[in-house]
Amino acid sequence: MEIKNHLLQQARQLQSPNFGERPEGEQISLLVIHNISLPPGEYDGPYIDDLFLNQLDCSLHPYFARLKDLRVSSHLMINRAGQVTQYVPFNLKAHHAGESSFEGRTQCNDFSVGIELEGCDEEAFTQAQYDMLATITGYLLVAYPGITPDRIVGHSDIAPERKTDPGPCFDWSLFRSFLENE
Repeated sequence: MEIKNHLLQQARQLQSPNFGERPEGEQISLLVIHNISLPPGEYDGPYIDDLFLNQLDCSLHPYFARLKDLRVSSHLMINRAGQVTQYVPFNLKAHHAGESSFEGRTQCNDFSVGIELEGCDEEAFTQAQYDMLATITGYLLVAYPGITPDRIVGHSDIAPERKTDPGPCFDWSLFRSFLENE
């Protein structure tokens, strides 16, 4: 695995329009872990890609109506099988964190990388996802030294009033033990 020109070379590449430039001189210094499934609790469909590419047909499921004008994307998504899609190069600002704050700084999108795990708050993530997340995190720590183990958080940590992901089923101890072995 390799990060080259801010792209994870082994990832499937889909270009989301939902990104912006980082503020000039801004160092990438935070990793935010999320979860997503569309519809909630359903996996392996095309809908996450469609959402992040602004191509989601909101008439296909009642839940999608609330996503109608949403313009979001993460940098990466790891599906249940551990396969990775990259939507936004790491040097650009993906629209993943929304209104957020970390250590007194707001606008976490400006200085963070967002990784979505296909899943939900109520269901355990797969071993393949943990393995891939740990591997990718190891590469991010090298490529972007502003990200340190203590600067890896869940979406719920930076937006606690709005978000619960990656949720109570995300095993932080397991994930951190993988990082120690990387």
